[in-house]
Amino acid sequence: MKSILAILALVVVAGCGADGAPIRPSANIGIGVGTNGVSAGAKLGASKGPVSIGVSL
Repeated sequence: MKSILAILALVVVAGCGADGAPIRPSANIGIGVGTNGVSAGAKLGASKGPVSIGVSL
């Protein structure tokens, strides 16, 4: 949980943009229920123009 918050904080700070337009952060959290039980996942990312970076947890 701490690592998710740390990465999210990093993306938000990077979204401020020191020079030029800010980088647009994105986040997606999902919870699924299946035959193997409950599963959770998260994806954090940032994009600027045609360039995107993402991390799936």
